[in-house]
Amino acid sequence: MKSFYLTDVGKVRDHNEDSVIILKNHKDEYLMAVADGMGGHRAGEVASSIAITYLSKRFNETFYGLSKDEAIDWINDCVKNINMEIFKHEHTHSDSVGMGTTLVLAILTKSYLLFGNIGDSSGFVIKNNVLHKITVDHSLVNLLVEAGEITEEEAKNHPRKNVLMKALGASDVVEADIFDCDTDISGILLASDGLTNLLDASKIENVINSSLEIEEKIVSLIRYANNEGGTDNISIAYLEKEEEKEESGEYSDN
Repeated sequence: MKSFYLTDVGKVRDHNEDSVIILKNHKDEYLMAVADGMGGHRAGEVASSIAITYLSKRFNETFYGLSKDEAIDWINDCVKNINMEIFKHEHTHSDSVGMGTTLVLAILTKSYLLFGNIGDSSGFVIKNNVLHKITVDHSLVNLLVEAGEITEEEAKNHPRKNVLMKALGASDVVEADIFDCDTDISGILLASDGLTNLLDASKIENVINSSLEIEEKIVSLIRYANNEGGTDNISIAYLEKEEEKEESGEYSDN
């Protein structure tokens, strides 16, 4: 396995509210996660950091050889507790009231692959060189598309495209959508909407299928998104299956 994650402030925002992580334990089990924060006075970055910090701590302390059902319970418990932690922070920091974050995560073991999602950050798998979106956006425009009220093309430039129907910190009770996927894949890609709003699936797919090194692929995707305007923070976590010895790394351009 090779893995790499990267976050970038983009070309318009003055600070980065995204958080991203990839972790591996001693059983070669992986946690990947991207959180896209929201809220004024830099509160968004606090919310996303709470989510990723909590997940990282829980994974390192408690995730080891869990069955698929146990892993689903683990995801649900993490989501519940992250939501509580966000509200606790708001109660003691008045400038953080109204903060929240999206969250998309993937857990890969030798026997299963699970995705969890709240909000409009996206989870994909790559299989037979084709990029397949696994998660479903909890956004107003996606709801309108599914209802047949607008087309996918109209959704791209809809004036309310950033309105979320679900996010951590938005309500007392929040549940993630959980997706059980085939492990016979060549790669996993998680991304904030700063990438997916600016690059279509074919562009992302072309870069992922290129002969570039894994780090260069992710740097290239972020560069292309910035060339399209870089209107939001851009975060990517990427893992690809290879026969070679695993390499992993991180880079932040904040």
